Amino acid sequence: MDTVITYAIGGLICLFFLVGYLRRMRKREARAHEAAEKGKLFSEGPKAQHPHIDSNYCIGCATCTSVCPEGDVLAMIGGKAVIVNGHKCIGHGLCADACPVGAITMVMASPSMAADMPYLTPEYETTVPNLFIVGELGGLALIKNAVNQGRDCVDTIAARLKTNVIAHSFPCVYDLLVIGAGPGGISASLRAIEHKLNYLTIERDEIGGTVAKYPRQKLVMTSPVEFPMYGKFKKMQLSKENLLAFWDMILNRADFNVSTGEKVEDVRKGADGIFTVITTTNHYRAKAVILALGRAGEPRKLGVKGENLPKVMYRLIEADHYINKGILVVGGGDSAVEAAMGLANQSGNQVTLSYRGEQFSRIKERNAKRIEDYMHSGKVRVLFNSNPVEFKPESVVLEVNGSVQEIPNDFVWIFAGGTPPNAFLKKIGVGFGARDLTLEASKEAKRADAERKRLATCMDIVNAEGREVISTATLPQVQRAPRTTT
Repeated sequence: MDTVITYAIGGLICLFFLVGYLRRMRKREARAHEAAEKGKLFSEGPKAQHPHIDSNYCIGCATCTSVCPEGDVLAMIGGKAVIVNGHKCIGHGLCADACPVGAITMVMASPSMAADMPYLTPEYETTVPNLFIVGELGGLALIKNAVNQGRDCVDTIAARLKTNVIAHSFPCVYDLLVIGAGPGGISASLRAIEHKLNYLTIERDEIGGTVAKYPRQKLVMTSPVEFPMYGKFKKMQLSKENLLAFWDMILNRADFNVSTGEKVEDVRKGADGIFTVITTTNHYRAKAVILALGRAGEPRKLGVKGENLPKVMYRLIEADHYINKGILVVGGGDSAVEAAMGLANQSGNQVTLSYRGEQFSRIKERNAKRIEDYMHSGKVRVLFNSNPVEFKPESVVLEVNGSVQEIPNDFVWIFAGGTPPNAFLKKIGVGFGARDLTLEASKEAKRADAERKRLATCMDIVNAEGREVISTATLPQVQRAPRTTT
């Protein structure tokens, strides 16, 4: 009798889970059929219809990756949604419907993420010989890619110098100029120190400014990152505070040669093969140049008191990393509206959108309808006829219709326009063309998965939740010495 009861209970439990599974499958199929009708799929079938993701608008909220009925068609790589298994896509269109900022459109084309991007050789060299691009400006926005590319570019340059591919006989000429002190630029600089190259790194912000304004609150690396001179970081998650501490340690090295507060205005290559790099304050000459500029370009600043605080940023990456925060978004264009809506979708955020105009007049119709819904639901508070007056560590001061308001605040995003990097690259002669980032993203996702499995079986680096945050105590100590900038 006991055995019969046991079997009966077991059967009921199995039946419970089976019914739940069948219900989920029916709902999934219903959503797919509804999306098929909404998407007006073409007669030749949906297999040719795929999402096109505009990385300039994607804010990394990961909504699209969770709604696809086919599973892992999309994934988050470097804070952006990318296609990693395009062959699985059959054109449901739920990802486009779910995207809160309209970054996804369904197109009758290859699943490729091809875009107008700088043409690069496998050595990350542009169409201009000895001019290299590293980091997100050349493709996927992965910190590991930027670090590895910066290191590998310097190895290539050092090898060319040794074999006289790059001439040695020019006085007052650097072996290498690195433009940008982000992850790729710092990696290149450290490798240049290892190779004993005569180099200089040029940074438009003050020391640490790039990292202080880094738009991520944490870095979750897909596989271990190895910095020149410091070895491999085997742990997989790095907070912004840890990153700042590490950067500070590097930037205070006596042999780290950096000139700060200089914006590069032009890069010219002479008939003798030597580059002249023109900044706002100096001219430099070099045999090779590495561009580690990032993809955001030069943002337009407001000139408001407190704008230099680390909490004030000009670009949104990985909106899902911001929860339970008081947030101010400044601007009245599509980028500002989309960022406000994306941040409002995250749990517990209180989002205020400040715009100096009386109403939105230059945004897409889709965004106009959505922001109106967000305003009516209370998810986004919009203040028209307003301007920020001061940014404070725990609040912001706004002028609204002639009166002053101070509201609690944790983060500020400013979308006031700026100069994109592509115009600068084309100006200095870099060739552009279509590149398939889908293949790169797919390979990276597979490498990351293999690396995670290997680490899980070979190394005890995870805590109860499956991760362990890198502590600055794990970073090697270096002797600090007074440093002067060039």
